[in-house]
Amino acid sequence: MTEVLRYRGRVVNETDVVFIRKLIAASPQASRRQLSARLCEAWDWRQSNGALRDMVCRGLMLALDRAGQIELPPIRQRPPNPFLQRARPAQVAVDDTPLCCSLRQLGPLELRQVRRTEEEKTCCGLIEMHHYLRYTQPVGEHLKYLVYAQARPIACFTWSSAPRHLEPRDRFIGWPLAARRKNLRLLAYNSRFLILPWVKVPHLASHLLGRMARTLSGDWERLYGHPIYFVETFVDPERNRGTCYRAANWMVLGMTTGRGKDAPTWEQNRSKKQVLALPLSRKFRMQLSEVS
Repeated sequence: MTEVLRYRGRVVNETDVVFIRKLIAASPQASRRQLSARLCEAWDWRQSNGALRDMVCRGLMLALDRAGQIELPPIRQRPPNPFLQRARPAQVAVDDTPLCCSLRQLGPLELRQVRRTEEEKTCCGLIEMHHYLRYTQPVGEHLKYLVYAQARPIACFTWSSAPRHLEPRDRFIGWPLAARRKNLRLLAYNSRFLILPWVKVPHLASHLLGRMARTLSGDWERLYGHPIYFVETFVDPERNRGTCYRAANWMVLGMTTGRGKDAPTWEQNRSKKQVLALPLSRKFRMQLSEVS
């Protein structure tokens, strides 16, 4: 069967194109959004949590339209793109009394998953105000955490879907292409880690990373229906050495190319980052290489 298009890991052949044309012809009054939802249902194309892959399907249909393989109905409206016009998180007020003590003196710590809760705005606002990279909306599936001590927030985490291709990581795991496409959802990327600037507690950062390694997979499975077997992050060596990650048993796998995921050429367009990672399961290679 002749391949017509490959989009986000899905191969579309001539039979698929004929089916989509019939779907469009059978629903002359349907919008592009409705058509993509119907195609997802027909293909049973779903996310790991059971939701239709509607946005991805819409992109696939648009790519086929641009290639002249199908003809989509005219655009009926252009709603604002929330990814391009997203408002910056609002500033939040928390207790910023200096906290300088030992980890033992700090007392009990609570890692609170705040995604889809009222506290999510607090997490986003603190990162926007105090992280040197500010806040960016995590990609795909994601979780956010506030860490509490002595009844006030002291740290924040955000975790998101992992980059589709990362050469040092892919080489370390040793998984084939088909397995990477199927199992990439079983990885998570630590996109932000912030200890609030007035908190000065030795060894706190590595301790929190260790706690996260024991917590993240279960929380992810409760929200998205699947575990996490492997976590990764980037560290800019021009700013820091990633000492807290190393102390928490994360491994340095190599360096990024400095091109970014959507670079139009092979030229470096940003600083190179260290790639650090931590397997969360002893059988991670076997679990991530399964394709059946």
